[in-house]
Amino acid sequence: MSRVSVKRRILRVKDTARTRKIDSLAAEEPLEIRLNGTPLTVTMRTPGDDFDLAAGFLVSEGAVGAADDIATIRYCAGATVDGGNTYNVLDVRLAPGVPAPEPRNFYTTSSCGVCGKASLEAVRTVARWSAGDDPVELTQPVITSLPLRLRAAQRVFDRTGGLHAAGLFTADGEALCVREDVGRHNAVDKLLGWALTNGRLPLRGTVLMVSGRASFELVQKAVMGGIPVLAAVSAPSSLAVELAAEEGLTLIGFLRGDSMNVYAGEHRLAEEALLPD
Repeated sequence: MSRVSVKRRILRVKDTARTRKIDSLAAEEPLEIRLNGTPLTVTMRTPGDDFDLAAGFLVSEGAVGAADDIATIRYCAGATVDGGNTYNVLDVRLAPGVPAPEPRNFYTTSSCGVCGKASLEAVRTVARWSAGDDPVELTQPVITSLPLRLRAAQRVFDRTGGLHAAGLFTADGEALCVREDVGRHNAVDKLLGWALTNGRLPLRGTVLMVSGRASFELVQKAVMGGIPVLAAVSAPSSLAVELAAEEGLTLIGFLRGDSMNVYAGEHRLAEEALLPD
């Protein structure tokens, strides 16, 4: 089975001192996802929770919305020249009667997110649930505690320092699920896949906390999972804010320490969380 981290000998330079040491690196390997035997996408990811990643990707693309939409997920044998299994190719079989999505050319990397969602209309037409009607309310102490709660759950980051994280939390700050990956969009897909297989979609009343920035793709995935609140430690993009506002999602950026910027959906912040102008 593929490893989530690998060891490499490095030269460490600090001031005038030079030492050799063994360092842990976050693993990055390609994963080919096939749908009903047909190649669908290739993504660069950190191995682990691959079935959740594949299922979550299909959730974020609007192809499935319940666990019984998927018949099987399995690694493909014979993925190497000698017939072995690299655990880098898997096939998802949809349940009978579940239509396959229209064929498109997907290619994702650990940095760019899912290509092909070029407009707000593309998300609006395939979203199964509305985040806008979720009445969840959050307090400032809970919101500001989320980055530390997320960081505390990053087991692989402690060894490598090179992974993004995404966590699902309740409105009280309880961690439901945390996933790590070299790609922040992969980490979110792993969460959506976990929610799908555990019968938790739509994810009403939850907060999605992510490391890094809030891109359009991450807002898209939150909308597709029925998540009402997305918080990030860094900046959102303009298109991310536009989509969040149109879909009724609360979008929080620059969540650091006791401060934050609320870009959309401020009505979900309890009165004590509102800062004076």
